[in-house]
Amino acid sequence: MAYIERPRFSCALGGALETINSLPNTVPIIHAASGCGGNLFSSQQQGGFYGSGFCGGLAVPSSNISESDIIFGGEDRLKEQVGTTLEIIEAELFIVVTGCMTEIIGDDAKSVVNHFKASKKPVLAISTGGFNGNSYRGYDLVLKTIFTEFLPKVATKQKNLVNLWGLVPGKDPFFRGDLEELKRLLGLLGLEVNTFFGHSDTLANLYSANTASANIVLSRVYGIETAVSFEEKHGTPFIVQDLPIGATATAEFLFNIAEFLGIDRQLVTQVVANEKKHFYYYVERIIDIYLDSELQHYAIVVENANYCYSVTRFLAEDLGWIPVVSVITDKLEEEQKQLLSSTFKDFSSIKAPELLFETNTSAVLPLLTGNKDQVGTTLRTDIQPGSLNENYLQTIRPLFVFGSSLELELANRLGAKSLSISFPLTTRAVLNRSYAGFRGGLHLFEDTLNVLLSGR
Repeated sequence: MAYIERPRFSCALGGALETINSLPNTVPIIHAASGCGGNLFSSQQQGGFYGSGFCGGLAVPSSNISESDIIFGGEDRLKEQVGTTLEIIEAELFIVVTGCMTEIIGDDAKSVVNHFKASKKPVLAISTGGFNGNSYRGYDLVLKTIFTEFLPKVATKQKNLVNLWGLVPGKDPFFRGDLEELKRLLGLLGLEVNTFFGHSDTLANLYSANTASANIVLSRVYGIETAVSFEEKHGTPFIVQDLPIGATATAEFLFNIAEFLGIDRQLVTQVVANEKKHFYYYVERIIDIYLDSELQHYAIVVENANYCYSVTRFLAEDLGWIPVVSVITDKLEEEQKQLLSSTFKDFSSIKAPELLFETNTSAVLPLLTGNKDQVGTTLRTDIQPGSLNENYLQTIRPLFVFGSSLELELANRLGAKSLSISFPLTTRAVLNRSYAGFRGGLHLFEDTLNVLLSGR
């Protein structure tokens, strides 16, 4: 029987809850057994101590169905819970999400929600049983439902308004800071940006999404289904871009967006020049110790589908490191794997690293240290510098691991330094930290240097 050992995601319900809790003034209502909400909140906290937010965490309203509801049906219990929630909680939007048990017994949450059409505040229902997929699927289900079932068609579009999504709350631990930085950069191009999950966003941003002139999706696998459905209903074109980290990728990102939207190239050139000046001003301040102390490393990147390529590219093209292996940890379809593999082309100065796909945590280490004939790359970190064997066998030293808190064991086994930057992230608290864009690239460089310099 197949299973996933120490998964880096939860179920569709968990992803839906994280997404809804990240929206302003929005309350989820769980229609599931009593343990679902609490257990999923514990998982949610592993995203850099994500927090509960407004009416989230252990305060989420829930029908908490019991044995009798499972036998006779839980729709009456859900109707009672929705009515009570509307009565005592002040919010602008309510979304019912379902668990495995209520899906199995056939409860129709949407028919229950129809009883509240006359409510002063809108109530939606989304089928998020665990067998519908994992956290990333729950994120897509929430956005798709809001954008295609809730927002009406409009005839007029706002020329400079765009929607930005693709980073998954919690599972991309730096999503808030990343969206904030990219919103700032796109604003320099004269664009107004709906990010939906930022500190300055309100539900007015969500309600105006149907008037945007374009959608920007920061993922090759997540949010795509939503973008396609959005275009079918609202006629809004979309562009897919990898999350840009650092000067090289972010400059390319801005030029691509400008070309897609017909923005004057001269304006983009000036914006990029100003941002690069800021970026390299701070890089130059550290360059002496960076080069004199030989802080460039070989690297292993263990990340989700959104971050793996972006981090790998930043290390190779901006820092001059040599990534030797990149591991994507998401549960993906074969078509998605092929799509992601196509992005790992050779970089400007080095050959692209070997790309591996592995969901089970304990299998990552054997992939990197196993027999070359069986698994591909062998990292010979066991060969000590100066030994006779060093002349004949490849050594990957010094080595640095970028991954989750689960990769700390991997780094120790390989004798490598490490920085935890992906889910589950339990060794760092993430507030508004960003790794996206020019300024986010500086943050990632700084955090990496601090690991290398500590204990010297």
